[in-house]
Amino acid sequence: MSIWNPWHGCKKISPGCVNCYVYRRDESIGKDASEVTKTGDFDLPIKKNRQGEYKLKPEEGIVFSCMTSDFFLKEADIWRDRCWDMIRERKDLEFHIITKRIDRFKDCIPSDWNDGWDNVTICSTCEDQDRADYRIPILLESPVKHREIIMEPMLSEIKIDRYLETHLIEHVVCGGESGDNARLCDFNWIKEVRRECVRTATPFTFKQTGSLFKKDGHTYRIERKNQMSQARKSCYSYVPGMNFAESIPYKTPSRESLVKRLAQSDFRSKFKLTEEDKQYVLEKGIEKIRDHTRDFISQRLAPENPENDGKQTPMKGHPVFKAQHATATCCRSCLEKWHNIPSGKILNKQDQDYITDVIMDWINGKMKDE
Repeated sequence: MSIWNPWHGCKKISPGCVNCYVYRRDESIGKDASEVTKTGDFDLPIKKNRQGEYKLKPEEGIVFSCMTSDFFLKEADIWRDRCWDMIRERKDLEFHIITKRIDRFKDCIPSDWNDGWDNVTICSTCEDQDRADYRIPILLESPVKHREIIMEPMLSEIKIDRYLETHLIEHVVCGGESGDNARLCDFNWIKEVRRECVRTATPFTFKQTGSLFKKDGHTYRIERKNQMSQARKSCYSYVPGMNFAESIPYKTPSRESLVKRLAQSDFRSKFKLTEEDKQYVLEKGIEKIRDHTRDFISQRLAPENPENDGKQTPMKGHPVFKAQHATATCCRSCLEKWHNIPSGKILNKQDQDYITDVIMDWINGKMKDE
């Protein structure tokens, strides 16, 4: 990884800018971060060593561009064309441009951009739902070969499933805010975005916790040096087909606590077995119903990314379907929210046996109801 900052300084434009790390750092050395200046590294991509070789090598990885400013900042219009020239020259390098100003993108691209360049990824930030709903549609409509979404700092729950379903987003990154005045980041927000990414087979990175992090009802103050390592230890990043979720630690709830929670849900508690359902169970036999349950779980829930996840379990047509909705074992999102079984994890025999027992307990209980 390399960092290329052709200019330094920026203007705050949205909630994510409030505690900007560039402003904090510049203020600590008596510098005004709102002043935009060209840097000594302006021509870094084409700088050469004494042997006449480019200093930046492709094997060094991604070149993150404008990390102390914004590539599409209006004040930098006079320098940007030269930057495009360098990016064009260095087709062997992979440039990632992270911006809060995706709305300026079409006004700032070179004449030969066409539908995008293979070596450029445009990453739009969105810190809350308002900014997501404004910026992501612009990103999707822009002529870009590679698109990413960056949710840093993540300041609220953000739903992006409808955008991910376009399959135009190649990667999503989430993370909390650092600094003494950091705003809270809730792990539940991270998990929800990850579930959406798993469902659409979109790579996901949980980059950092931030300074103020809420998990399982507890709020923690985390030192800067530990924020990225704590995120890594959660194993919540996701790459389709890699089964990273196998490493996520989890514990299924006790049956008593699960039954209590389900009873408090108006939606879950409304499901009943009709007399027709009960007659079906009696005719087939309880062991045959258990076999049906195992088959449904194996085929519709067990894969890393089940087909039509969230819609794979009908509301009626089989007693097991009703039991799945009643016990929140109907899809992978519900399995994570209610049973702590991570989305993206291939369900092993122990997982499948647990789910089968939960469903069959419900069916057996309802068979006894008058």
